[in-house]
Amino acid sequence: MKKKIVSLVMVAAMAMSMVACGSSSDSGDSAASTGVSITVLNSKTEIQTQFEDMAEEYEKATGVHVEVYNADTDTTVASQVATKYASNDPYTLTMVDAKDIYSLADDYAYDLSNEDWASHTTLGIDVNGKLAGFPVCVEARGILYNADAIKEITGEDFDPASVATLDDFKALLDKLVAGGMEAPVGILSEYWSLGAHWFPMVYEEQEDPDAFVNSLLAGEADLAGNEKYNELMDTFETLVAYNYAKGSASNADREETSMMLAEGDIAFMFGGNWDWSVINQYDYTENMGIMPVPQNTEDGTNEMLVGGGSKYFFVDSSDATSEEERQAALDFLNWLVSDPEGNAFLTEQCALVPAFDNIDASALDPLSLSVKSYADAGKLVPNYNYLPDDHMTVVGQEIMQKYLDEAMTRDEVATSVVDYFKSATPIAH
Repeated sequence: MKKKIVSLVMVAAMAMSMVACGSSSDSGDSAASTGVSITVLNSKTEIQTQFEDMAEEYEKATGVHVEVYNADTDTTVASQVATKYASNDPYTLTMVDAKDIYSLADDYAYDLSNEDWASHTTLGIDVNGKLAGFPVCVEARGILYNADAIKEITGEDFDPASVATLDDFKALLDKLVAGGMEAPVGILSEYWSLGAHWFPMVYEEQEDPDAFVNSLLAGEADLAGNEKYNELMDTFETLVAYNYAKGSASNADREETSMMLAEGDIAFMFGGNWDWSVINQYDYTENMGIMPVPQNTEDGTNEMLVGGGSKYFFVDSSDATSEEERQAALDFLNWLVSDPEGNAFLTEQCALVPAFDNIDASALDPLSLSVKSYADAGKLVPNYNYLPDDHMTVVGQEIMQKYLDEAMTRDEVATSVVDYFKSATPIAH
């Protein structure tokens, strides 16, 4: 979990900036209670402590009570939300994944189209003409790199654009090996990294991801002969060949791999900006970042990260929420985007990459700064949000971990994935 870093200075500044949102008490120390209370489901559990601290200060400044609930990790967020609606006691603000917005929007999400922040992002979710999802942050994945470790061997500043093709990437890996870095690559072996982050790129980088996934569900796709599948598998096999844990890769420890990247024992690791929460626990070098996955391709995806909005708020539109409560929720979302202290909560307290072009992100960590630069340049391949619920575990654990350990061939991977989709449950959208 991220360390709690709310300072007394920040709290004081927050209180001063937010007081305009509520009425002042006679003492001037805090805003008088408005009598309005809103509830929030937080499904990004690593920021729960920061969220609770912020809610306390927000109430002091605005008079609006904010009760933050941490999502239960033993069950799905969707089932928790369904339970609340079944009891006619929904959260005022609910943080969910993108696919949940699509399934819930028609019945339960308030239209956010007229909100001030809407013009500052391209990552909100529209459903049937209604802006239903407020993007909490941006997350993206690619190849994490340690530029200092590379320069120490090559003697040159590292330019990620110089290794966009797999051929160029291999040449650099060979140069690192020749210079004394015996194995320049680390691969996270966790099923979620392989099944939810790596393999989905095979679908996301297709010309029409939805059509391709539907062809798999219908048993009609030729995965083994698919050009994108083979481009990405060429890259994956290259990563395996230079992996420091080659031979026992599925047993590699995430902490150790992240430490090796942080301290420059390896130069590259597949991952995302969320990995900073592990990397920053070690004696990391100064110059790190995320670059696109190198591929011998002509479709431009080797110049883009894969990602987009990660977690979305929706505001309850049902009769169980009063107009006053709903307005308080809308005010809170606008505070996150338009107020400097709302911005600081996202970027400084929670270390999240903002999804809004008006928010300064210069205080972010190196990986998040990379993601922000690609997002601002419009160089993100969108996430595909409609994979079957068990895709991560089946493809990640039962297939890709074996491939990582070289216990399964590329053709066997394709056959196994095709067989999986024959009985997979599609996600309606």
